[in-house]
Amino acid sequence: MEHIRDVALAHFAKYGYEGTSLGSIAEEVGIRKPSLYAHFKSKEDLFLKVVVHAFHLESRRIFGYFADCRNAGTESVLRDFFDWLEKEYESSSTAKLVLRMCFFPPPALCDEVMDIVCPFLERLERMLARMLRRTSALGTDAAAADNAALAYITLVDGTAVELLFVGPDKYRRRVHAAWPIFWQGMNCLKEKETR
Repeated sequence: MEHIRDVALAHFAKYGYEGTSLGSIAEEVGIRKPSLYAHFKSKEDLFLKVVVHAFHLESRRIFGYFADCRNAGTESVLRDFFDWLEKEYESSSTAKLVLRMCFFPPPALCDEVMDIVCPFLERLERMLARMLRRTSALGTDAAAADNAALAYITLVDGTAVELLFVGPDKYRRRVHAAWPIFWQGMNCLKEKETR
């Protein structure tokens, strides 16, 4: 069953939900298409199980990145995440599927996918806000930390779209243009807090 899931993940990441056929998954796994139904009720069932698995794996990787960098400065941790995300996207079907689902869930399964995506993003936002408060990047202002975490996720979203649509060069161009402005805003918030 894990082999089926892993093959399906690669297919869904590359071709999307609509472009993936159960026949192609079964063929790569080395079984007949009807045999898939011994493990999954339908294509939708397989897809949703794959998406849950992908978000679980990618969540561990993302939170692992921030845990591994906890002793680095806030600016470098946040800025270097863009480089980490680019490498992750280029090398991992899981990251590709997660990004695709954040922006383009299949219309017929949008509610079910958003029930997976939204808690993931909310958890990431809470972790970032805690990190910003803990590292004193924004002093003790919880509202400022919450807003900065949300703004950071918005910046990641806005740049990550380029990875999906255009590629790494345009992605890096957006990050290069947006990062200094974001960080200047963070410094302004910190200065406001210390006054």
